[in-house]
Amino acid sequence: MEGAEIRKLVALEDDHWWYRERRHLVHRRVRDLPPGQALDIGAAGGGNTRVLQSLGWDVLALEFSAEGAEVAHERGLQVIRADAQQLPVADGSLDLVTALDVLEHLPDHERAAAEIHRVLRPGGLLVAAVPVDQRLWSEHDVAVGHERRYEAREFLGLLTAAGLEVLEARSWMVLLRPVVALHRRRSQGSDLDAPHPLVNAALTGVVRLERLLPVSRAPGVSVFVTARRPPR
Repeated sequence: MEGAEIRKLVALEDDHWWYRERRHLVHRRVRDLPPGQALDIGAAGGGNTRVLQSLGWDVLALEFSAEGAEVAHERGLQVIRADAQQLPVADGSLDLVTALDVLEHLPDHERAAAEIHRVLRPGGLLVAAVPVDQRLWSEHDVAVGHERRYEAREFLGLLTAAGLEVLEARSWMVLLRPVVALHRRRSQGSDLDAPHPLVNAALTGVVRLERLLPVSRAPGVSVFVTARRPPR
């Protein structure tokens, strides 16, 4: 993602409906775990990093771009610049890795998945999310530097091929998928813009409905996955 897009993300993420709900989903998956050593890959402005910090994790933010690392540092986060395809982390040293909307940016996502497996301790968890459905490909994907959109089975296959065990996979943004499909057909660039407050409130309400409805197996815009390095 370009530096300008990262700056836009940081300006938006505290209040934007999409980023707020994504933080909730991360929090829900991690809140019952005993805190330990964590790595937030592709941290950008560090919104998800701060979720982990709030739960007591000793978390390192990892960001490839100079702009993203600078923003994370400005926000008081422990951050390193590095490539997710070659993690500067010791084997089996982490209890948790998060990779939220990261792997779709990487040319060698197989290597990145293998690196995640390497740095997790046996029993350590990965929480990951990626965009799905190539039919939704649009100028937004181009603008934010996506290499691909996945099919859900393809992404699960990527993780299992790396030696990870998938524990849970849930579709996200199911209710808004028709709206996204229509919007993306007309889009001419990134969607990283601040919505009107009323629109932001309405979309917040829609995505929160998915917490209550049994739609996690229906087609969505993204898939959230929890996986682990199998215990010895």
